[in-house]
Amino acid sequence: MQSMVEWTLLFWTSLAVIVPVIITLWCSAQRSKRKTHMKDFFRKSKHGWHYTDLFNKPTYCCVCSQHILQGAFCDCCGVCADELCLRRADRSLSCKEIVAPSGRDGAMEHRWVRGNVPLASYCAVCKQQCGTQPKLCDFRCVWCQTTVHDDCMDSLADADVCDLGEFHSLIIPPHYLYRVNKLRRRHPDEYSKLGSSCGSGWTPVLVLANTRSGNNMGEALLGEFRTLLNPVQVFDLSELTPSKALQLCTLLPPGSVRVLVCGGDGTVGWVLDAIDTMKLKGQDQFIPRVTILPLGTGNDLSNTLGWGAGYAGEIPVEQVLRNVLDAEVVKMDRWKVQVASKGLYFRKPKVLSMNNYFSVGPDALMALNFHTHREKTPSFFSSRIINKAVYFLYGTKDCLVQECKDLDKRIELELDGERVVLPSLEGIIVCNIGYWGGGCRLWEGMGDEPCPPTRLDDGLLEVVGVFGSFHCAQIQVKLANPVRLGQAHTVRLVLKSSKMPMQVDGEPWAQGPCTITITHKTQALMLYHSAEQTDDDDDESSASETESPTPHDSPRPPGPASARA
Repeated sequence: MQSMVEWTLLFWTSLAVIVPVIITLWCSAQRSKRKTHMKDFFRKSKHGWHYTDLFNKPTYCCVCSQHILQGAFCDCCGVCADELCLRRADRSLSCKEIVAPSGRDGAMEHRWVRGNVPLASYCAVCKQQCGTQPKLCDFRCVWCQTTVHDDCMDSLADADVCDLGEFHSLIIPPHYLYRVNKLRRRHPDEYSKLGSSCGSGWTPVLVLANTRSGNNMGEALLGEFRTLLNPVQVFDLSELTPSKALQLCTLLPPGSVRVLVCGGDGTVGWVLDAIDTMKLKGQDQFIPRVTILPLGTGNDLSNTLGWGAGYAGEIPVEQVLRNVLDAEVVKMDRWKVQVASKGLYFRKPKVLSMNNYFSVGPDALMALNFHTHREKTPSFFSSRIINKAVYFLYGTKDCLVQECKDLDKRIELELDGERVVLPSLEGIIVCNIGYWGGGCRLWEGMGDEPCPPTRLDDGLLEVVGVFGSFHCAQIQVKLANPVRLGQAHTVRLVLKSSKMPMQVDGEPWAQGPCTITITHKTQALMLYHSAEQTDDDDDESSASETESPTPHDSPRPPGPASARA
């Protein structure tokens, strides 16, 4: 009898353990099967569908009008549907048309979507808030973002004419691309004529986003930009290279295009290299102006150009586009870094492009260690705060180990052909821009020594030395000055022995004995945002207002001194 009880207890205990496991595995398999099926369906659809397990605001199905907690939404037109109504929504509700003929009298018509209007939106007729009723109600135009109450629709003036709204000068209208496809002769003059029909001051913007940069905000930003612009203007760089995305510039009026790069400094460099490729193809007249929405970890180039040290959604995307409209065009030097390894005379030298800085020593070692571990576990490095914390840990480790000591005995430095006698250093940094190391003004240091500001287009590089990781940390908190070694148009470094960590714009590697030559490559057209200042700029701006700038000095971002040290 006791044995029977034990066996019964064992049976039910096993059942209690095995059944939940089986159910969990079955649910997981079904979920995986459903995701695969959904992914295949989304790929074939004309909508930009995205599935979510929980909507972040009260949402109603555009087909059955029922309140839904989970389902799919189109990030281009804003249509929402639950899983049961998804196929019907895909068939019956059209999305934004990226290419379409214009309406009557050459005007563009509204494209209305009912329900799920943005929060705090107001009716264009009665000026009262829309979307306040707990049901599928009110309309929104997917192009001009105008919202109207159901009852006010008949009273809307020019109900059939859409002017593309606030950002009409940034949007590529569907009728423009339709007319381009009808052209018999593809010539820049023809594009300019077509562009004049889009209004004066038309400067279309292309959005290129790296969804893997920094805090992984790229995917959400892509959806927001597709909502406000023509989806054909928005590119995911994980699916399409910058070279292919920028070919759209060749179908637009020459000199009119602006490119918004959403990513870190590495992504910006990738895009600028693609622009250099356009120049090699003879497409100079189509070269766009480049601006930045900083999503990376360091974002020093973005900081230099006035776009801030990092974007985390603190301002809406609409304000980002307004800032792009108000930005000024500046030129920025780009440099060629040629690395010729010692003893490999028959192999072509390694050639890199530099926008920000080149360095050898402790900061390059930190970047190399960070890069190595990020390649092994990329999911861990998904936050800007975590990334900076890891940099701090590697910097602390190097303070104790000092792997780069006696650099002055292993390397020779020449500035414009003149040999520079080095003190006892651990690192050398060659800067093109004002910021370094995630927001530090390296050349200025503590700011206790007079340093006239440099320019991004002066053809000069600032060369400084550091005594180690602890010295780098002191410079970043303005407790020490760097060792200013000078400025030059050409920088040459000779690594005589052993391997040393090096980096160009945050891309590190370990390099053996070699000769490194940095020379001017070209200039890029960038957009500078002067409306916002960092805390460090406030004191300088008040002082600079007392000086009368020469035409050569304006406009330009603040930076280190341009006089030869």
